[in-house]
Amino acid sequence: MPQRVITLTTDFGTTDHFVGVMKGVILGIAPRASIVDITHEIAPFNVRAAAFVVHETWRYFPKGTIHVVVIDPGVGSARRPLLVEAGGQLFVGPDNGVFSMLYDGDALRVRTITNPKLMRKQISKTFHGRDVFAPVAAHLAGGVRPAQAGNLIHDYVGLDQMKPVRSGKTWRGVILKDDRFGNLITNFKAEDFGGNSFEARIGGKCIHRMAQTYAETEVGELFAIVGSSGYLEIAANQTSAAALLGCSAGANIEWEILG
Repeated sequence: MPQRVITLTTDFGTTDHFVGVMKGVILGIAPRASIVDITHEIAPFNVRAAAFVVHETWRYFPKGTIHVVVIDPGVGSARRPLLVEAGGQLFVGPDNGVFSMLYDGDALRVRTITNPKLMRKQISKTFHGRDVFAPVAAHLAGGVRPAQAGNLIHDYVGLDQMKPVRSGKTWRGVILKDDRFGNLITNFKAEDFGGNSFEARIGGKCIHRMAQTYAETEVGELFAIVGSSGYLEIAANQTSAAALLGCSAGANIEWEILG
């Protein structure tokens, strides 16, 4: 079999053994797999932030890549393990909304993983990354067809507020993620707002400035900027906007067009 790429996105961090164990399980089944760490620093249990990371990552990988996403506060419960086929790639993870930003795409197929032959024999109630998701990804890398994982479903879980709601000249949205620099990434696509004057309301503050670069603003100044993903972000020059505003992923934001 040709070498397949498997990516890992988790909230496990790197101080424990969890990520290493998942890699060991994968390589034990598919020794030719190429494993790529996207990040293991998603804030614990933050499904919304993980959904954004998945959305911004997958399109840069070759067709046939398998993406394992384990942000799973419902591990061991009745929540289902999923295999999603989208954009010529495969996504393995829990049915908790982590794939919400994929669900608007074309040629989408979602399966619940039920085939015990693709999992480890002993399945822990607290570590499905090791016992379910990693081995399923490895078997897929080894040539198992997606249809062998389980049946197609249509009642998969999606997150609320992934798209903004418009009322007149006011848009109500949410912060998808706060990055390492404290930038707050909104779910407002920059292309929808043009060059109109505005007032952004978040964390008890009002922001009116749109900057083209960080360097054109004063140190500590709050402003809006178009991020590399094409979404509007709230930032502060050489300072954490998240800390200044006391906000993180899931926080509400309003954007009013003035004039």
